[in-house]
Amino acid sequence: MDMRSKARTLSGPVSDPAKLPRWNYDGSSTGQAAGEDSEACSPQVIFRDPFRRGNHHLLVMCDAYTPAGDPIPTNKRHAAANIFGQIEAEEPLFGIEQEYTLLWKDSNRPLGWPLGGYPGPQGPYYCGIGADKAFGREIVDAHYNACLYAGVNISGINAEVMPGQWEFQIGPSPGISAADELWVARYILERITEMAGVVLSLDPKPIPGDWNGASAHTNFSTKAMREEEGGYELIKKAIHKLQLRHADHIAAYGEGNERRLTGGHETAEINTFSWGVADRGASIRVGRKTEKEGRGYFEDRRPSSNMDPYVVTSMIAHTTLLWEQP
Repeated sequence: MDMRSKARTLSGPVSDPAKLPRWNYDGSSTGQAAGEDSEACSPQVIFRDPFRRGNHHLLVMCDAYTPAGDPIPTNKRHAAANIFGQIEAEEPLFGIEQEYTLLWKDSNRPLGWPLGGYPGPQGPYYCGIGADKAFGREIVDAHYNACLYAGVNISGINAEVMPGQWEFQIGPSPGISAADELWVARYILERITEMAGVVLSLDPKPIPGDWNGASAHTNFSTKAMREEEGGYELIKKAIHKLQLRHADHIAAYGEGNERRLTGGHETAEINTFSWGVADRGASIRVGRKTEKEGRGYFEDRRPSSNMDPYVVTSMIAHTTLLWEQP
C-alpha cells in the first residue's frame, strides 16, 4: 500500500469535486513516470477533513492521469468507474471488512507481542477487552471517530483473532463508493498511526506460523439478490460464475495471498474453489439468514488485506453481471 498526499489552499469554499482544480505532482518521485512527463491529480470525491476540522477543510480523493489525459497504469479507479457505469440499474452494494495489523516501528512486531517472544495462543483476543488482550484501541477508536467525522460510511470495528490485529468495516455502500471510502479510511488510519508512532501493516500474513492472516472479505449483492423472490438462486448463479473465473480473481486479489489462503485459519486453499452456508473455511460464504429467507448477499472471503478495492469490487461486479461463459 503506497498512498501519497499533499495540501493546497483555495480562495474560497468548494463543495463539488468538479469545481476543484486539477493539480500536477512529480510522478518521477513516486515511480510512476519520467521527470519530464509529470502526472495530474483529478479530484473525484470530497470528504470532511478530520485532522484540520472546521467547516471548509476537505479531504479530496483523486486519481491520476498523464498530461495527455490518459489514466496511468496504477489508476484502477478509471476502469472500475466504467464497469459500474454499465450496471447502475442493478444497484450493487458492497460491504468490505478491512483487517490490519499494528506494528511497533522499531521492532516490526505487533502491538502486545513481547520482545523476543510470543503472546499466549489465539482465543481471548477476538473482540477482546482488557490490557492483556486488546492492544492499540486508542488508535482504533480515533480512526473510527475520524471516519465518522469525515463522512466515510464506516459501519463498525472489532479486535481480531491475532493480538495486535484489528478490523473495520465499510458499507454497505453502492458501486464505486465502497472502494472510494475504503481508500480514504485507509488514508485516515495511516495518518493516525503516523501520529502515534506505530506502523500500519496490510500484509496478509504478517506473522508466519499458527497465527491468523489478514483479509478484506468483500460482501456483495444486487437489488434483485437482496429483495426479490428467487434472490438466492441469483446468488448461486453468481457464485458459479465466480467459480469458473477463480484463478483470474485470485491473481487480482492481493499480493502474498498464497501465504494466507492455506486451508487453515478460516481460509480456503488458494487453488481450490468452494462455497457453503455459514462456512468460514470456504472461498464464498452465504449467511444462514440469506439461505432461510431466500434472498440477501454473499461474502467473498478470498481478497487479502492489501487488495485494491477498485479492482476487487469491479471484478466481482463484472464477473457476476457482465461476463458471459464462453
